[in-house]
Amino acid sequence: MIEIFDRKGFDRLVTLEATTLQGADLSGRQLGNANLVEMDLRGADLRGSTLAGADLRLANLDGADLRGADLSDVELSGCRLDGVQAAGVVLTGVKLNRAQRQALKAGGADPAQLPLDIPVKRG
Repeated sequence: MIEIFDRKGFDRLVTLEATTLQGADLSGRQLGNANLVEMDLRGADLRGSTLAGADLRLANLDGADLRGADLSDVELSGCRLDGVQAAGVVLTGVKLNRAQRQALKAGGADPAQLPLDIPVKRG
């Protein structure tokens, strides 16, 4: 069983009868302010989900379906987004690095909705 809590760790947002979030059906779920740090969400279905304010630092969303999801004010530092489907995704207030921006654009996100690139620190 997997439980997803808010960023503060007090409120349970979702309980799933699963052993992994990889490929999970989270479509249409209310996951605002969720703590998803370092979660493996490869191939997850997040269509139409509300993730506003969620913490997705270092999460792996490769191949996830984000179509129509609300990712407003989401923390994506170090988050992988290769191969996502992103048509209609809402990204208000999100900071993206160049690779994340390119992955979202390739996945169908509206270029006008994509924030400007932030520099990636090397070293």
